[in-house]
Amino acid sequence: MEPVARVEGRAYPFGMKNVDTDIIIPAHYLKTVTRDGLGRGAFEALRKDPANVFDDPRHAGAPIIVAGDNFGCGSSREHAAWALLDMGVKAVIAPSFSDIFAGNAFKNGILTVALPQDAIDRLMEVAETDPITIDLESQTVTTPFQDRWTFEIDPFRKHCLMEGLDEVGLTLKSEAAIAAYEARLAAGQPWVANGTGAGTGLAA
Repeated sequence: MEPVARVEGRAYPFGMKNVDTDIIIPAHYLKTVTRDGLGRGAFEALRKDPANVFDDPRHAGAPIIVAGDNFGCGSSREHAAWALLDMGVKAVIAPSFSDIFAGNAFKNGILTVALPQDAIDRLMEVAETDPITIDLESQTVTTPFQDRWTFEIDPFRKHCLMEGLDEVGLTLKSEAAIAAYEARLAAGQPWVANGTGAGTGLAA
């Protein structure tokens, strides 16, 4: 997982409320065995409208989505986070998020930023013409026009995102401690370490 410390650039001024995971990535894409290419199916139904914001060349490759309340609601679908990543999205700003989506986004290195509706309204305006900056270290969202908002984030999630640590990465950070434990186990309880069950009544 790539570290996320600062996300800066144009944003998609999306704004829609109650966007569920089926809108983000339709169910027929769940059959795939790879994450690659899911971005092409992201927001498929909405992209049938030629005037949709995601295919507007002014926002091509934008790393940020500015969305409405309750983003990511509906079924639990990690493919939704995968599709956003494949689009190049690294952060979503909205008034609120589905807990399940926020968890899946975090585990895949996408920053979710909750800001009040008045901030969203202003960011929708700015996104039409100018970039937005999210600084995770200072927990701020800023614009070139001196707008500045602060946001809350769980300290553990902040640490993991800034260090680029997913669940595997977190485990590997404790590799030395795990190896030391295994060595002590092998020395003190070799029947457990070698899996024979000797001395425990579990031997085959």
